[in-house]
Amino acid sequence: MTDTIAAGDHRVGTGDRTLTVIGLGSCVAVILYDSESQIGGLAHVLLPDPSFSTAPERRMRFASTAVPDLVQEMERAGATRDRMRARLVGGASMFQELLGNDHQNIGERNVMAARTALGEGGIEIIGEDVGGDFGRTVRFDLKKGEVRVKSSRTDIDVVV
Repeated sequence: MTDTIAAGDHRVGTGDRTLTVIGLGSCVAVILYDSESQIGGLAHVLLPDPSFSTAPERRMRFASTAVPDLVQEMERAGATRDRMRARLVGGASMFQELLGNDHQNIGERNVMAARTALGEGGIEIIGEDVGGDFGRTVRFDLKKGEVRVKSSRTDIDVVV
């Protein structure tokens, strides 16, 4: 079964499921996996933190709140934080004209916020496919714990 995760949403699961994000641009897919329990989770975050939004109550939209919430949900499902490992995908600079005063685009800010939240949670990042100026599609096989990324620039899948 394949679940497509919309922007600002997430899933936690196990078994013969594939979690997918199609057309990931400046957003970041935060992917967590506990290989022993084979429980995985994916959050499709749009923004670094709630200060970037008028709807801060939608916590899965923001890296700073989505990461701890995803960790807690995975723990409730039986995963152990000490065994969780992370991968990050996305964070592209899709619209150069929207650079902030500090010349960081929203994609870079999203990646930095996700890294910070994972670090604060004590979760190691074991793979990344971030940055650039192109979109990506992500497929996370929960049974294998494998993350495949296909960019809009190439027909080659990259395993992250």
